[in-house]
Amino acid sequence: MQETNLQFGQQFARYPSLQGRAVLVTGGATGIGEAIVSHFARQGSRVAFFDIQDEPARRLAESLAAEGCPAPRFIHCDLTDVEALQAAVRQALAALGTVDVLVNNAANDQRHTIEEVTPAYWDSSMAINLRPQFFMIQAVVPAMRAAGSGSIINMSSISWKIPDTGLPLYITAKAAIVGLTRTMAHELGSANIRVNAVLPGGISTERQRRLWYTPEYKAKILSNQALKRDLVPEDVARLVLFLGADDSSAITNQSYIVDGGWV
Repeated sequence: MQETNLQFGQQFARYPSLQGRAVLVTGGATGIGEAIVSHFARQGSRVAFFDIQDEPARRLAESLAAEGCPAPRFIHCDLTDVEALQAAVRQALAALGTVDVLVNNAANDQRHTIEEVTPAYWDSSMAINLRPQFFMIQAVVPAMRAAGSGSIINMSSISWKIPDTGLPLYITAKAAIVGLTRTMAHELGSANIRVNAVLPGGISTERQRRLWYTPEYKAKILSNQALKRDLVPEDVARLVLFLGADDSSAITNQSYIVDGGWV
């Protein structure tokens, strides 16, 4: 059975190893996270996802259940609160029994200038863009060790490689995530837990289109990409599926770029 993209006439893989797998996704209600939740659910995975956006999260869970997918479990969680994060992971583990795949997706790419950054703003930015990635890993590692395997996928960005401007703290966090990925891959490799990063480029999410996709910005993206088309959240989600599946069982400590050839 294959997924078909009618827009491009393409067909995409189905991964038998993802059937029944327990998957946690942060920031899963909208954007790239929504696509990740949807793709795992359509593979037959048992998904729990965390977000603070209640209505879009509920709509997503209901629509996937209506498709016949295993109904994703939405858990409201403010990931900047580490104790709430840990409690949410315990709730997910109680429902799923274990965790096979963790996707650290949640982030906030709010634009800001150097002059606007205060110590409090620095702390709040890192509290959503970097800190939860570590504490989510810490929270799931015991279950993955007990299972003897696991796949952790950390969402970074090409923004630090271009490099981009206008959001220096977000870019700092996204660069740090690659360092976190590399050390965690070696920390956890002996337990057969794989850790990789995914670096999206200019992805046409609803939020990006609503807030920043001016004709000029879109023209800049397309001029830098080798592929002259919009990249969409599904382009990223399909790579995440591969990294969660057994097909990538020998891959860890790597960073994969999905940017249409920009970098």
